Amino acid sequence: MQQHITVVGALRIGSGVMGILIAGIIFLLMVGPGIISQCVDGDGEALVILTAIGLPIAFFVVLLSVLDIVGGIGVLKRKNWARYLVMIHSVLDLFNFPIGTALGIYCLWVLAHNEVARLFTQPVRE
Repeated sequence: MQQHITVVGALRIGSGVMGILIAGIIFLLMVGPGIISQCVDGDGEALVILTAIGLPIAFFVVLLSVLDIVGGIGVLKRKNWARYLVMIHSVLDLFNFPIGTALGIYCLWVLAHNEVARLFTQPVRE
């Protein structure tokens, strides 16, 4: 089970990094056309509207991604709070078909074992 825990931590960190990249792409795809519209037509309204839509979406994705990275690092360090954080995030991932669903099922499968729960309550030897 030690290897599975390491894999879960690495997958969560990788998922968080990908989420941050996706948030950047979302922000650029939303705000970019507004900037182009501002420069070409002088239409500032499009920039304001697209920024008002893109910024909260990108912020929310970054927030979830940072929590994913923190949870992954905590799982690698065998912190009990990180186990719960990753399990909650894995339940949310079940709705992100197909990759998130597979990731969520795997993480829940690994972290729900009694053996894993015991590993997370024992002090970690470094």
